Amino acid sequence: MAQCAGISATWYTWLEQGRGGAPSSEVLERMVRALMLTEAEREHLFLLGLGRPPAPRHAPGGGVTPRLQRILDAIPHAPATVQTRSWDIVAWNRAAQVVLTDCAALPPARRNVLRRLFLDPEVRAAQSDFDGVARFVVAAFRADLARAADCPEAHALVEELRRGNPEFETLWSRGEVDDDGAGSKRLRLPPHGEIAFEISAFSVDGRPDLRLMVYIPATATATATATATATATATGADAARIAGIVADA
Repeated sequence: MAQCAGISATWYTWLEQGRGGAPSSEVLERMVRALMLTEAEREHLFLLGLGRPPAPRHAPGGGVTPRLQRILDAIPHAPATVQTRSWDIVAWNRAAQVVLTDCAALPPARRNVLRRLFLDPEVRAAQSDFDGVARFVVAAFRADLARAADCPEAHALVEELRRGNPEFETLWSRGEVDDDGAGSKRLRLPPHGEIAFEISAFSVDGRPDLRLMVYIPATATATATATATATATATGADAARIAGIVADA
């Protein structure tokens, strides 16, 4: 084991005996690779060795599991999406498809939250307060980028937007940081007017590279507007299911 992890047998023995001080993160990662630990086992090792969880590891591509998609589909009363560390939307429910964006109709490269906000005129026009939303989104993404130091897609996205959009460059240069765990947003949904959402973010167990975003209509009026938009876009069983937004508002 010590040889596979690239550490001395003496030090590894001391480590097993609780001697020699706390191991470094690098040593623990070597042990993880040598033992071929799962993500849960890796976290447990770090908690034992350092008293804290490890830094999230980048897990490129792959989409979501059928179980996670079923969770999305089981949320009929609110739009919900799953996004990566680079804020690519990789899964969504029917409510999100008809109320927010029909991601199924977009190529994967255009399913990115930041690209759509800063480079798509239609998405920009839908924002009731574009300046406020843009400032918050950039600050929240900066915080996520620090957690995703090993995610080349996220860093490449920043450079792309800094070159391609002066507003993003200005906001990024401010260096502001915010938390996107909870927030609110107002969207214009013609012909029904504006709708207010409360937004909550949830981590995905076993997939630290993913985040579940749920958009709850914030008021009875917002609920009615969301339902009208959904039922005007969807048909048949989909319309009936999305209309259930009213029931639990």
